[in-house]
Parts: sequence; C-alpha cells; structure tokens
Amino acid sequence: MLADMCHSTDSRPPAPPVQGEVASHEQFELTAADGNRFMAFRAEPAEPNGRSVVIMPDVRGLHPFYRDLALRFAEAGFRTIAIDYFGRTAGIGDRGDGFDFMTHVKQLNADGIRADVRAATDALPGPVFTVGFCMGGAHSWRQAHEGGNGIAGGIGFYGALRAIQAPETGPGAPVLLLRGGADTVSTPEQFAAYEAALERAGTPYEEHVYDGAPHSFFDRSYKEWESACQDAWRRILSFTERHAQPR
Repeated sequence: MLADMCHSTDSRPPAPPVQGEVASHEQFELTAADGNRFMAFRAEPAEPNGRSVVIMPDVRGLHPFYRDLALRFAEAGFRTIAIDYFGRTAGIGDRGDGFDFMTHVKQLNADGIRADVRAATDALPGPVFTVGFCMGGAHSWRQAHEGGNGIAGGIGFYGALRAIQAPETGPGAPVLLLRGGADTVSTPEQFAAYEAALERAGTPYEEHVYDGAPHSFFDRSYKEWESACQDAWRRILSFTERHAQPR
C-alpha cells in the first residue's frame, strides 16, 4: 500500500480548545464480524458531548500517538476508540517503534479495515464519526462515502488518496478533508479528482487547506502550526455537532 509514517516517537497530539476530564481509559480487544481479534484503546469523557469517535491511525497502527489522541478526544467530550489494523497478520502486540509495520500494511485490504471499524463503531453509542490520519485519513473518508456502516461522517487529516478508491455511488455520509498546503503525499490533482467523484456521488464534503503546512502538522511539537491545529479542532467540533444525527 504505502509507507508514509506520520508522527515520530516524540510526537504528541495537540490539546482541544476546551479541555474536560477523562473519566477512564483502557487498552482492550475487539472482535470483528469475520472473527478477527485486534487491539483497541478506549477513552471515556467525564462529561460526554453525545458524540463518539473511532480513530484510524497511520500505517503504524495503535502507536502511542493515537492512544494519546484518544485521551484528547475524551477531553473534548467524545467517547473514543482508537483501533489497530494488524490483528489478522500480527496478532495482539506492541506497535512501538520496533514494530515492522510495512510487512503488515502490505497485507491490509479495505474489507478488513471496514470490518474492524464497524466493530469499533458498534462498541460506541451513536452518532459515531471516524477520524483518520494519512492512510487512515483516506480510509476514514472511504468509511463515510461508501455509507452503510453506521457512521455519521468521516474526518481525515492529510489522507493518502492512493490507498482508496474514489466513490462511484452515493451519497454516503459527509466528509471533512483537512489538508496541509505543503503536503506531497497526495497531490492537488488527486484531490481535485476525488472531490469531483464526491460531487458526482452526491456526497457532502467540506475541505480546508492550511497554507504551507506540512504532512503531519497536527502535532503539538510543531509550534509554528499551533493555530492550524486549533483551527482543525474547531472544524472537527463544528462538523461533528452539525452532523450528529442518530444512527
């Protein structure tokens, strides 16, 4: 599939604009409809906002960045589950920096990812949104534009469009595309073609490009992109509030 790695060992997700308390968090196992057992990380807010999120990581799966991100979403009021992609080929195990993720990325398929996302969606109260990064960002959009899997919308940061097929039917659920203007993982031409396909399918979408921002700008260690990170959070909060319809 692809080898783009979004966040380094030292990366940490930026905090949401309004921070509440996290009531609980745990790593646990989920089972997909095809019997696949895989790791996930759950974070529960002390004051739920009535919305839930499934986090779809980059190629490394359930890396520490995404466990931390689940806590940040819980601070923002979302019931949250971050998933790992590699239960079918790597079993249940560590996804730290020593993990040979590319061996397992090459064995992924869209149906398996969809089944695992559905297992996480079914473990959360609705409405549920997916939020993904790089490969996960593109697959988050795909969960939405394909529809039929119980999600209210799909949010993606700097999605790697070569990982998915553009929609041919629709409309599916709405999508939010958050892009870095200096990102080269997906080209402006690829995004233009994808957006044209969304329009043909009748899939509602919103897009924002952060001028000059690199791939993986959603990282609190990138001080120069702090305002972009906060704007992205505000757009996520607005998008999920506006599209929070019962499943």
